[in-house]
Amino acid sequence: MFGLDFGLSLLLLFCIAFVCVFEFINGFHDTANAVATVIYTNTLKPQVAVVYSAILNAIGVFLGGIAVAVGIINMLPVETLISQNTLQSLGMVGAILITAIFWNFGTWYLGIPASSTHTLVGSILGCGIAYSLLPGTGEAAVNWKKAGEVGLSLLISPLIGFLLAVTVMGVLRWTVSNRRAIFQAPEKDASPPFWIRAILIATCGMVSYSHGSNDGQKGIGLMMLVLIGIIPAQFALSDRFTDTDIRNRIEKAVSVYDEIEQKQASIDSPAMAIVMQKLKPEFDRLKEIAAEHAAGNASLDRFAVRRQMLLANSELNRWLGKSDEAIPELAPLKVAVNSFREATDYAPFWVIVLIALSIGIGTMVGWKRIVVTVGEKIGKTHLTYAQGASAELVAASTIGLSTQFGLPVSTTQVLSSGIAGAMFASGGLANLQKSTIYKIALAWVLTFPVCLTMSGTLYLIFRAILG
Repeated sequence: MFGLDFGLSLLLLFCIAFVCVFEFINGFHDTANAVATVIYTNTLKPQVAVVYSAILNAIGVFLGGIAVAVGIINMLPVETLISQNTLQSLGMVGAILITAIFWNFGTWYLGIPASSTHTLVGSILGCGIAYSLLPGTGEAAVNWKKAGEVGLSLLISPLIGFLLAVTVMGVLRWTVSNRRAIFQAPEKDASPPFWIRAILIATCGMVSYSHGSNDGQKGIGLMMLVLIGIIPAQFALSDRFTDTDIRNRIEKAVSVYDEIEQKQASIDSPAMAIVMQKLKPEFDRLKEIAAEHAAGNASLDRFAVRRQMLLANSELNRWLGKSDEAIPELAPLKVAVNSFREATDYAPFWVIVLIALSIGIGTMVGWKRIVVTVGEKIGKTHLTYAQGASAELVAASTIGLSTQFGLPVSTTQVLSSGIAGAMFASGGLANLQKSTIYKIALAWVLTFPVCLTMSGTLYLIFRAILG
């Protein structure tokens, strides 16, 4: 398979299967976030709700793009993504997957709504930090800038979910004339009024789609880590681009670099001189690769191209991203380097299909444990129509916005905090079950450090074993 020997082919299949298992567990772990409200308001029967949610989850994976997937990949530094040591890459991917699956399954078994996103981010950063402890790596082993962006989104999203749900509940109280119809608990086995039912079904669908478009991309990102880590030559660049297409882009980028280099002497910028000097080895190597291919002496080394462009992009971002050290003369070079993003930031169609099926099938399995917690144990009173719609509307909009910005966000934390906010708006702190809130908060606090420690430890063990 892919030119690998039998042993590595078997390990590759195991890693692909583990990614699918992660997304499968993610599906049934997070199903409650979408279906709890429609089930507890008698809007949909449980069996219908989970199938409806599964379909929209899968559609969300297909239509959600790959911005979040790229964000997941980029939490690891360039240096760890361009190593061709297959066994060490395998150890890193294995540590991430085992940790993420263990924590997700464990919290699901205990019926605690925990964050799959926290789990994955903690696992990835744990490996990055463990790698940084090895001789000769240092801070380069962790992409702290990207980690900070992701961490901030995970930190503030529950607070946003809580406050927005309180706000939406307040708006509904002031704007809906027949407030009794939506602020009362559903009668046993009685369906809600048609217009309320339509809203609840729509918000359930929005959360399901948003979950697929955000959490599904995490699986895509994991799968690309597997493929790039174990078989970099085949998956370094998208096969939508021929070798000639890539060579043409290389030649254009090199031409821009040469023009800037010629002008450099007339520009008094020590920072620019430093960047150009650091970029010189990368562009010299790109010239060699393009020349060899143009002469017909060798096929294009696509992994080497990916390596050089990622390093060049990383170096440019390191300087152009600092407002006090920005170098406007390098902007054209940044544009030329970014033209490779289409080739480096991608996912094969079969990967998207596999993840969509995994999360979709998982959504229809094992949903009841978390549904009971979300529907019955966050608030002391039965979930009302207004509370359910408010929480899901807030969750769908927050997750959708995060997906557009390429930031992974916790569906579980946003929805749970949204329901807590809706319950709070209806009765203050007295309307919240403190024991459940405590368990959810404890899982939220512990997930990151536990997963970080576990994955980092596993990676160091695997690295010692694999060599």
